[in-house]
Amino acid sequence: MNKTEMLPIKDSSDVVFVRQRVRVWTTQLKFSLVEQTKVVTAASELGRNTLEHGGGGELEISEVVDGIRKGLRLKFSDKGPGIPDIKLALSDGYTSKQGMGLGLGGSKRLMNEFEIESTPGQGTTITVTRWK
Repeated sequence: MNKTEMLPIKDSSDVVFVRQRVRVWTTQLKFSLVEQTKVVTAASELGRNTLEHGGGGELEISEVVDGIRKGLRLKFSDKGPGIPDIKLALSDGYTSKQGMGLGLGGSKRLMNEFEIESTPGQGTTITVTRWK
């Protein structure tokens, strides 16, 4: 398995492919079924956000190692309008579209590490990591 894979997110079929590839990575890294489900769910939410709010972008999937522990890092990037209020966007129930408002906050809870960088007018990068 490669240590890094780049995937475009340009339409809804790409979001489906993102879920499939993340599932393959979590299986190969021997994550438990519960961990796999959490990572795939977060990837699905963040991939959809990249498409719907960022106008598309890409996902970088990589295996990470810290001493004896291994994990999976997902880095979603877009060149969209950015997020003007990150704290508000992370709050449960907030949605700027028609969704349930669980995407960012829910994804943060499903993963061990969550970083978001966003500049209005320049885009957003969200990096999440799940340790095994």
